Parts: sequence; C-alpha cells; structure tokens
Amino acid sequence: MKPTIRFRYRKFKSVLLYALCGLSALLAVVPLVLIFYHTLSLGLSAINLDFFIELPKPVGETGGGLANAIVGTLILVGLGSLVSLPVGLMAGMYLSEHGNNPFGATVRFLTDVLNGVPSIVTGVVAYTLVVIPMKHFSAYAGGVALGILMIPTITRTTEEMLRIVPQSLREAALALGIPRWKTTFRIVLTTASGGVITGILLAVARAAGETAPLLFTALNNRFWQTDLSQPMASLTVFIYNYGVSPFSDWIAQAWAGALVLMTMILVLSMAVRIATRSRFGRGT
Repeated sequence: MKPTIRFRYRKFKSVLLYALCGLSALLAVVPLVLIFYHTLSLGLSAINLDFFIELPKPVGETGGGLANAIVGTLILVGLGSLVSLPVGLMAGMYLSEHGNNPFGATVRFLTDVLNGVPSIVTGVVAYTLVVIPMKHFSAYAGGVALGILMIPTITRTTEEMLRIVPQSLREAALALGIPRWKTTFRIVLTTASGGVITGILLAVARAAGETAPLLFTALNNRFWQTDLSQPMASLTVFIYNYGVSPFSDWIAQAWAGALVLMTMILVLSMAVRIATRSRFGRGT
C-alpha cells in the first residue's frame, strides 16, 4: 500500500471512529431528553402556585398541591445524606489509600454487592432495624433506608476518583512533613473533589427517586409533618399513589411531581458543578 493511500485510509478510520463516538454520545443523551420532554408535556398543565404551597386535596376534590411531599423529599434525602456521606467518604478514602490488602478487597467486594441489592430489600432491612423497634413508621427510618442505598455509590466513586490523583502529589506532601491523614484530606480529596461531588450527586439522585424503601419506612402523610419521628410525605410515594389512581387530576399531579423531582435534581447538579468549577478550576 502506497504511503498516500495508507495515510488516507488511516484518516478515514480516524474520522469514522470519531463520528461513531460522537453518535454514541448523542444516543446516550437522547433517552434523557425524551423522558424530560414527555414528563414536561404531561406534567406542565398541573404546575401552578397551588401545587407548591397547598396540601393534597381529599379524594373527590380537584386542585391542591404537594407542598408537604416536596419538603418531605428534601428532609428524607437530607437525612440519608447525613447517614451516607461520612461513611461513604471515609470508606472510599480507606480503600484508596490503605485498601490494598485482604480486608480492603473484602470491603470492596461487599460494597459492590450492596450496590446491586434491590432497593425494596433495603427498605425491609430498615423496617426491621428502625420501624419495628420504634413501633411506627418515621422519617428516621426513611433516612436510614436512603442512606444505606447511597453508601456504595459514594464509596466506590470516592475510591476511584482518589486513585486518579497522581502519586507524586502524595509524595510531595509527605516530603514536606505533612501528616498522611492531612495529605489525604487537604490535598488528595481536594484535588479529586469534582469527581467525588459528582458521585455524591449520583447517590442523591438515586435516593430521591426511590419509592419502595419509603413504603416500608417513612410510609406517607397527607398533612404537614416536621416531626422526624412520625411518618412523612415524599414525592415518589405520591407519584406512585397518584399514578395508579383512576382520577385524571391525580394522574396529572403525578406527572407534575415527576417533573418537579427531575427539575430539582437537574438544578442541584448544575449548581454544584458550577460551584466546583469556579472554586477548583476546570481541570477537576
């Protein structure tokens, strides 16, 4: 094969593979766009001020809103984050910095297994650990269930992001006399903060969209409830209950709740990404 022909052939392969990669990236985004468009088209009609400030109406009455469910979702996800963030971050740092041993391999394997456990099983576990001893459903139980679901995602993402940090940064910090624990927290974790935060957002998004664990733990509540020891409303449970109802108004509100939930996750993700980029630069 002549050099000119060989060069053109290699250039053609390069352009072809580049086009296939671009097409694959586009196809990966298309489902999200279609889901968001479908949810927007069906749920936008039920979005109004009452939806955000009023409580659900009794059966047979139209209107009302899901204000208590929106607040309840934020509370439950916040409780889950309080449970999962310390455990997930510390476990991920251990696996990255000290996990090259049989104990670390065991923790890594069990974390992967936990990541594949169905969410309804996690709800049953939280029911056994929290609901039965308390003898009633509560937001605490819901937070524990969501926290258990978030731990494996945060742990594995933290480990992988910390492993990407060059070893030379650790060696330079240790050469300057900085303790190893401070090197991990102040240098390694800070350098990988962009990827770690992305993993946390993935865990939050999964927890915010779960329904089955909350049916066994927080249950539901059609009234305002700020007492964490009592049952609490959530958007996902209301979406489930309203989505299977025979009332057209409730079905429209279910789509509106799904739209609000997706928008909350989208806005949170964009805000955190913008904040981390401005603080740590575009390289993180």
